[in-house]
This record gives sequence, structure tokens and C-alpha cells, in this order.
Amino acid sequence: MVTLRRSNHINFIKMIKNIFVASIALTVIILVSVSCNSNTKKNEARRTEEKTAVKSAIQKKVEMYKTVGLTSDISHLSDNQKKMLKLLFKAAGIMDNIFWIENIGPKDEFLSSIKDPYERQYAVINYGPWDEMDNLKPFIKGYGPKPEGANFYPHDMTKKEFENFSDPNKSSLYTIIKRDENGKLKCVWYHEAFKSQIEEAAGYLKEAAALAEDKGFANYLKLRSEALLTDNYQPSDMAWLDMKNNSVDLVIGPIENYTDQLFGYKAAHESFILIKDKVWSEKLQKYAKFLPQLQKELPVEPKYKMETPGSDADLNAYDVVYYAGDCNMAGKTIAINLPNDEEVQLKKGTRKLQLKNAMKAKFDNIVVPIANLLISPEQREYITFDAFFSNTMFHEVAHGMGIKKTITGKGAVRKVLKEQFSAIEEGKADILGLYLVTKLNEMGEFTETNIMDNYVTFMAGIFRSVRFGASSAHGKANMIRFNFFKEKGAFKRNENGTYSIDIEKMKKASTELTRLILKLQGDGDYEGAKKLVKEYGVIKPGLQKDLDRIANAGIPVDIVFEQGPDVLGL
Repeated sequence: MVTLRRSNHINFIKMIKNIFVASIALTVIILVSVSCNSNTKKNEARRTEEKTAVKSAIQKKVEMYKTVGLTSDISHLSDNQKKMLKLLFKAAGIMDNIFWIENIGPKDEFLSSIKDPYERQYAVINYGPWDEMDNLKPFIKGYGPKPEGANFYPHDMTKKEFENFSDPNKSSLYTIIKRDENGKLKCVWYHEAFKSQIEEAAGYLKEAAALAEDKGFANYLKLRSEALLTDNYQPSDMAWLDMKNNSVDLVIGPIENYTDQLFGYKAAHESFILIKDKVWSEKLQKYAKFLPQLQKELPVEPKYKMETPGSDADLNAYDVVYYAGDCNMAGKTIAINLPNDEEVQLKKGTRKLQLKNAMKAKFDNIVVPIANLLISPEQREYITFDAFFSNTMFHEVAHGMGIKKTITGKGAVRKVLKEQFSAIEEGKADILGLYLVTKLNEMGEFTETNIMDNYVTFMAGIFRSVRFGASSAHGKANMIRFNFFKEKGAFKRNENGTYSIDIEKMKKASTELTRLILKLQGDGDYEGAKKLVKEYGVIKPGLQKDLDRIANAGIPVDIVFEQGPDVLGL
């Protein structure tokens, strides 16, 4: 038996106590460490989840655009024409770069500042950090509301300052407003503001003209090259209207003024490259001759239809193989009515170009799914591509009709209605186009569709276009029409959440709205136009719920393109 001395016994007990205390302390440290590590991991996981959630929201927005390849059969084109096309792609690409500057700033500089790949992709779709389909809400941190005048005016310029600015060129479509060295406003012509880019694009057009086999197209390319260098577009506009037989077509330059939401004065740069669909074009030719007669049939007093639109214009169908600049931002154009110059329109009319392949892509991927969700089952049989095509075609026809100069002596409608013009003009084209289809049907001249097809497809088209939002002229126009139709009982919403039209009430409402808009334009009634947009150009809660149903069903809001020489096979 071993006996411990008292002192050793005490030391032994102390050692045991120290070990016990140390063990407790170590346990506490471990528990704290584990807890801290756990909290750290939880915080990291939470941050990852938050980051993932943000990415998912942007990714979801990106995926609301359906990707479509833009191509066409070019086997009938000669080697020279194919070489010419390559030059047109280069010129169009320059228009794209200029539009980036007009909207937000130099493309590469802006995009390089965005780290998130989905944010960058969505910024490419929107040509900036503002969501064109969601009332221009910024979707990238650090950006506030979009300047109403984009980059066409100094961001610190007030409307009053502009009104007091005495330069006669300040409201030209082709000038940018900047500040001089003393901080005063000055006008800079586009060909000076974008000198190097414009000179390069003009050079490509001259080269292309030498390769063009159609004399009319060659002449147009030469004159358009000069127009880019001088900002005098009338001669090239006239030459463009004279072309009848060219297989390849090009729209290029500063064209539409949707992006200037401050005054609606400034045209933005864009370009389309087009391959003519001769079979469908032949179908459309017969309607051009009716335009002067249809102008006389407008449902307004004679003083509002005294102008006679030029009848030397044509209707044609095309495959579009390239969009650049303004027309490529978010919601895509599916038809063109140009030139916009009122003097040219009155002298020679306009050309109405239907972009058939882009139109078919929207119909198949957007209109049909929306109709299957929101149009009553018994009326879905009336949703047809031919009706969608003809509604769009007569929308473009309607742009060239009505009135271009006010009957009150105030000047051009475009300038008098200022920032309200685009929404009112798009509204006119939509509703007047439907009126024209109806008139031609009553005359026995339009028999390609059942008129019921046009009206039901038109209703489905409202749901498609109203999704463009209040920042879009087309979106506002469709909101106005939806609310006006609802007020007049032109449709009803059924208990199952679908819509049915009453064609007779819709015809009557269409005539009334056509009359109202034509009168606003003819009178140059800025305040009346502003009131119409304010009161009717809104998405009310009931409609918003149905738009949310469309979004939740994953129906694309619009299309984006795989495009370029490689896609076309050049």
C-alpha cells in the first residue's frame, strides 16, 4: 500500500483542480470557436444566398428575352452583293456604337465597369443600366433615374434654360446640345459630334455603292453617305423612296426620337439590314393604291384630312438580318414606316417595310402563348399570324396618314406635341391601322383574313405590347387603348381570367379613339395629349395582375438576336 505525504497530497489535489479548470476553459474556448465558426459560416452562407438571389433576379430578367437567330436565304445573291453586305454590317455596327454614346456613354467603358455577368448581359439588352421594360428602373447599383433627355442634352439643363436658348437649330433632329467653355448652351451637329465614327461609316457606304448591282440602291448608298457627313437627309430619303427592285435594303442614320423623352426632338442612331421577301411583297402591293382614298375615309371633319399623303409608296416584306442601335434596345421593332420627314411624306409618301421573320418569332413565342393564357377558349381560333401580320402592316400604313401639320398654324405636329408626340403617334398608328383593315374589308378589298381574326389578334397584341411599360411610347399607346376599350365595353374579363371581345363595340370604340387622336394632332393640342396619356396611359391593378400571370408563366417579354455576318453565312 502506497501512502502519500500530506504536502504531496495537497499538490496532487491542486494539479487535479488546475487540470479541471483548464479543461473547462478549453471546452469554453472550443465551444466559442465552434460557435464563431458556425456564425461565420452562417453569415457567409447568408451573404452567398443574398448574392445568389440578386443574380437569380437579374438572370430571370435576362431569360425573359427569347433568343432568335436572324438569317435569310442569300443563295440568290451574287459575290459582289455578298461583299457589299459585309460592308453594310460594318457601317451598321458603327451606328450601334454611336447609340451607346447617345444613351449612356461609350459601350466598352460602361460594360467593363460591370462585374456580374447577368447584369452585364441585361445591360447589353437595355443599352444601359435602366430597365426599358420596367419604367426605366435602374438595375445596377450606383445609378439613379435615367435623364429624360438621355445624353442629347446636358444633364443639368432645365427646360426653361433650353426655351431661353435662342439657336434656331436647337430643336433639329440632328443636333446635340452641349455646354461651351463658359457653361452656355450650344448646338453641335451629329456629323461633328461623332466625326470619326461618321466618316468611317460614310466610307463603308461609298464602298458598298460601288458593289451594288441595283442602280437605285447604289444611288441611295452614295446619297446616304453624304447625308451622314452633312446631316442633310432629304435627298437620300427621296432616293430611298424611289427604290423598287433591290433585293438588299438598308436603313441607317439618326431615325427615331423615342429615346429623347425630354422634348422628343432628337433622333437616335440605328440601322437595319434587310433581305427582300419577293413572294410576300407581291401580296402587299395592291394595297398601296388605296391610300389616297383611305385618307378621305378617315372618321374626322374634312379640315383634319385635307393633306394628301404621297401615293408613290410601296408595301414590302423583308427578312431582317441585323438590328443596330436604337431599334435593337429592349423591345424590337417588327415593321418600319419611313422616312419620318413630314415634307418628304407629303411629296412622295413613305415605304412600309414588314420584318416578317422577326414578326413570326414574336407571334410564335409571345402572342400565341399570351392568347392561350388570356383569350377565352372560344375565341382563340381567331389568333392567326396573317391577322398579326396585316395588323402590323396597316399600323405602318397609318403612320403615313392623318395629319402632319396642325390646322391651327402651330407648325408640325411632331414639334408641337413635344415629348407626348411619340406615344400619341404610336396610338394613332395602332388604332387607325385597325380602322383601315376594317374599311378595306367592308370595301371587299381585304379578304386575306376573317375580320374577327384581326380584332381578337389585336386584343392579344395589346397584352404583348403593354408589357413594354410606361417608359415606352408603344407601351403607353397600348395602355391608353386598353383603358379606353374597357371604358367602352369593347371586351369583358370572364370569371376564369380570360378576355372576350365584343366586335361591334370594339369597332365603335376604335372609331371614337381614332377620331380623338386625329383631332388632338390636328389641333396641336399639347395639353389635351398630355391629359390623355396621364389619365389613360396607366396600368391599373386588374391589368397588372394579368401581366404578372404572363410573367409567371415564363412567356418572353421580347426577343434578342444572334446576328451578324457569321450567322448569315458570310
